[in-house]
Amino acid sequence: MNSNPFRLRVWGENACFTRPEMKVERVSYEVMTPSSARGILEAILWKPAIRWNVLRIDVLNPVRWESVRRNEVGAVIPAGSVKSAMKKGGGDLGLFIEDHRQQRAGLFLRDVAYVIHAAFELTDKAGADDSVTKFEQMFIRRATAGQCFHRPYFGCREFAVSFEFIPQNTEGPPPIADTKDLGWMLYDLDYSGDEPLPQFFHARLERGSLDLQNVEVRS
Repeated sequence: MNSNPFRLRVWGENACFTRPEMKVERVSYEVMTPSSARGILEAILWKPAIRWNVLRIDVLNPVRWESVRRNEVGAVIPAGSVKSAMKKGGGDLGLFIEDHRQQRAGLFLRDVAYVIHAAFELTDKAGADDSVTKFEQMFIRRATAGQCFHRPYFGCREFAVSFEFIPQNTEGPPPIADTKDLGWMLYDLDYSGDEPLPQFFHARLERGSLDLQNVEVRS
């Protein structure tokens, strides 16, 4: 059973929806990806009993770019070292930034704003006391009050998101008038197998709106 559709206006100074084909430098897609939009919604309300489905993304500001060179850490603590430390009750899990610092260029979006159109559905983990109405009211209350489990972000955690709930009886902001082919874009990750499998779709912006209903997804 699906909920009523919701609208959420989101905005921020910068965004980076990283293209996975760019192995070294961070280069953003022109428009927010569906998985990033879902992540913002889950930051406001996530429960095992519901699954968010992004229906449409409206682009409110013209696409603008910003090139930045910054320091990043080029290593992670091996998972095997963590498991060994957990078994032994201790271990050397330190990572010295100076030894693994890398300087990378990034092509980011700046001055971004969108309206996310989305609805959720109940999953098989929903309990007897769970209902669509219960979670609808919970999301409206949290989004209206600006509450979230963690601060949502545009692709990278340093690009924080501000958000505002748009009531059903309120006219939302108009999208830009651009129409263009965006090519293949990351849709989401499929976690049904042993390893996450990326899924892609052919994205097209129609008068500032990215329609995500009935898209053909390919792995």
